[in-house]
Amino acid sequence: MITEAPPTVLLRHLVAGSWEEGTGAPLVSANPARPHEEVAHGLQATASDVDRAMAAASAAARDWARTPMHERGAVLARAAGALERRADELGLELAREEGKTLAEGTGEVLRAAQVLRYYGAAGDRAAGEVFASPRRGERILVTRRPLGVVGVITPFNFPIAIPAWKIAPALAYGNTVVWKPASTVPLLAVRLAEALQEGGLPAGVLNLLIGPGQLGAALVEHPGLDGLTFTGSTGVGRRLAAAAAARGVPMQAEMGGKNAAVVLADADLDLAAEQVLLGAFRSTGQKCTATSRLVVDEAVAGAFLDRLRARLDRWTVGDPTDAATHMGPLVSESAAEAVREGIRTALREGAALLHEGQGPDGGAASACFVPPTVLEVPAGPAGTANTAWREEFFGPVLTVVRAAGAEEAFALANDSEFGLSAAVFTQDVSRVLDAVDEIDVGILHVNSESAGADPHVPFGGAKRSGYGPKEQGGAAQEFFTHTTTVYLRGGTPA
Repeated sequence: MITEAPPTVLLRHLVAGSWEEGTGAPLVSANPARPHEEVAHGLQATASDVDRAMAAASAAARDWARTPMHERGAVLARAAGALERRADELGLELAREEGKTLAEGTGEVLRAAQVLRYYGAAGDRAAGEVFASPRRGERILVTRRPLGVVGVITPFNFPIAIPAWKIAPALAYGNTVVWKPASTVPLLAVRLAEALQEGGLPAGVLNLLIGPGQLGAALVEHPGLDGLTFTGSTGVGRRLAAAAAARGVPMQAEMGGKNAAVVLADADLDLAAEQVLLGAFRSTGQKCTATSRLVVDEAVAGAFLDRLRARLDRWTVGDPTDAATHMGPLVSESAAEAVREGIRTALREGAALLHEGQGPDGGAASACFVPPTVLEVPAGPAGTANTAWREEFFGPVLTVVRAAGAEEAFALANDSEFGLSAAVFTQDVSRVLDAVDEIDVGILHVNSESAGADPHVPFGGAKRSGYGPKEQGGAAQEFFTHTTTVYLRGGTPA
């Protein structure tokens, strides 16, 4: 556990290959477990910086696009090595800045390195297609070209992994980038940009601007923007999508989730209790794929909830830099208060409090902590109209409803405008096949937690959770490039 705070880091912006201090309002990144403790500070970027960053990205675009893909990939691979060498140090910075546990923070840094390595090898995979032509002496090629200058807007909850899985494919496929991270967690954004510079990224190919939400609006409205990728709240995502669509700019967005775990009567209850706990409460529930709804067959509901509560009784909430801690604070006091208000509203609307965990010891604990909380609402329209069933709290709150069999359970899992992720716990392969057909989500886990993503497979949601092409895996190519169909015919030999 950290007893003395490391020195505060000076935040800077990256434009045209140069690190520079901002000219906007002051910005302080504080440790949510110890709000009096500064992690980093600096001055924010301004809208005029967006113009300079876009100009730098535009100036670098042609040379970067014409750089062989293997050379672009080598930059990403070297950046991955830089992250791996500093994983423990950066994991600690992440835990102090964002609030997830030290183990999770270090794991996230290593995941970012894994993503960079995956896209660093893009040159070894297919880059186009060849088709037969109905005409003699001709071939039809389908090649891929980068979009150009891509805007990247990323959230606070995975301050290095989510940027990596957007920026790595953007760069691998030949785009240049202007990136606005969440201003609540700016330090890990600086560290990722530093790693890419250390990997040999040319000036202007990646530009980093730290600042308020207005920078995102200035980015999407900039005439030089060729594409935008966003992860964040549904409200902001929809506004950006409308602005991008009005200008004909392609956009990829990952937005809200209200993910369900379904525990059927034949499930391995010990496994299900462990996985539901991890899905709901790791990262303090601040994951778009976190389990926030639980549908449990009434035949096993009592036995399952007893197992879940027993595990939660041993769940330690506290300083995320302490190795004994299972769950840290939320990212800010305002985020924590929003979750507490959501719980109060749900209770007023008729939810029952099944479990409320213990917060950190000591009367001076940060107001950013919310203990793991389990609510229950009754089945039927009145219960499932409850705020806790409908709205994304983005915190450590799990809402339970009981179902009369698999068919009702699957219907309840679908009872949301969102469709990002779900988990089903059963030992019956027929029920698994039914779940694949019935549950409308972008990601379905069978006998594992609803959270989790791998860089080599598509990631993204259905319904109101996603907009545009999926992220990661080969799917990323569909967004970060466009195709050119080439009719290739030689001339008559002399």
